[in-house]
Amino acid sequence: MFVRYGNLHQSICESSGHRLSQTLLESMTNDPYAAIKIRDFRLLLAGRLLVTLALQIQGMAIGWQIYALTKSALYLGLIGLSEALPSIGVALYAGHVADVVDRSLIIRLVISTLFVTLLVLGFCSLGIGDAHILVPIIFVINALAGFARGFYAPAIFGTVSDIVPREHYPNAAAWNSTVWQASAVAGPLLGGGLYVWLQAPKTYLAASILMFASLCCFLALKVKTNIDKTKKISVYDNIIEGLKFVFSRQIICGAMALDLFAVLFGGAVALLPIFTSEIFHLGPPALGLLRGAPSVGAFLTAAFLTHRPINKDAGVVLLWAIAGFGLCMIGFGLSKNFYVSLLLLALSGMLDGISVYVRSTIFQVLTPNDMKGRVAAVNSIFIGSSNEIGEFESGVTAKLMGLVPSVVFGGCMTIIVVLFTALKAPKLRKLHIDKLLEEDTQIASN
Repeated sequence: MFVRYGNLHQSICESSGHRLSQTLLESMTNDPYAAIKIRDFRLLLAGRLLVTLALQIQGMAIGWQIYALTKSALYLGLIGLSEALPSIGVALYAGHVADVVDRSLIIRLVISTLFVTLLVLGFCSLGIGDAHILVPIIFVINALAGFARGFYAPAIFGTVSDIVPREHYPNAAAWNSTVWQASAVAGPLLGGGLYVWLQAPKTYLAASILMFASLCCFLALKVKTNIDKTKKISVYDNIIEGLKFVFSRQIICGAMALDLFAVLFGGAVALLPIFTSEIFHLGPPALGLLRGAPSVGAFLTAAFLTHRPINKDAGVVLLWAIAGFGLCMIGFGLSKNFYVSLLLLALSGMLDGISVYVRSTIFQVLTPNDMKGRVAAVNSIFIGSSNEIGEFESGVTAKLMGLVPSVVFGGCMTIIVVLFTALKAPKLRKLHIDKLLEEDTQIASN
């Protein structure tokens, strides 16, 4: 049950029946700079920008380095799996921790760990020349980073609601997506250039500098998580409470499941080094362009949505966007032209940006603040780790079916998942964000 959220919500409800003033609702949700005016939110965005830049550079460098050392699609898939398994393993406990410990402290510890792993990657790549030794070390370090990132997702998700008022959640979601995608665009491009110029060891060290700058941003945050210290509940019961909440909400559960299987089957990021080298006969800079193309599209979408938020028919838009993503993956798998493939990846990113926006708004609005960590933990299992497991799936199917058939198969499966979700989750299909905000504010005012 939602708790009372203060006089602001009461002031925007009519005294008879506590009806929400639609005019005031629109003024709150349509201000494109509402969330960005908050100091701590700006610091949060800057920290996330730098973290994502560093991780994108790291991911690009690891992918190219592993392929250069092994020439194996399966090993490329194992990169994602080595990160996903520790993240999944710790996710539910991390969600519990994010709801009972100051989230800003968790973020600082995670960023510090990621900073150290980048330094170790750099020094190991510099000092170890034997591939048989270096490859396992890279996988172990990547697994440690995955463990740390398992705590990052629940903490950062909850921190947004610690900073931003509820009425600005959609705007915060759009800005979060814009900044994340901007860093995801620049990261692969910067990583590709650094890899050619500096090679793997110094590329990791350059990424560590960005990670340290991110840590400085998070250290400057003044926000503190409001923790109910009177609540006495065991770790197990707290986790079960979060799971019951997620699986009893068809909209939340449907959105998570939809993205899980869409990303699981539809992603081809792990195979980009092979497409770059063997299909297009190009090098690391081209790989950086391919990896950055989806984020260029997603950035454009996110920037547009800060000014033109999706309020009506959000569920239908979400389903069409993910179906379009699947079609883009099919086209990418069949394309032999670098520029056509680049365009298809950019279009897939635009469609994915719509999905990210709708899902982020759903989770923020429907989840009480004291459950944000646990819901984000389940979300990270469904969605965050699906990227890495999707990379493993891509590597395995490419090994079994061949490069192009595996990507086409994944795109087809994505479309099938969309059709299944549309039939089985009618509440998600009929979702309108403006009505969701109106209902939520009415509940909060009672």
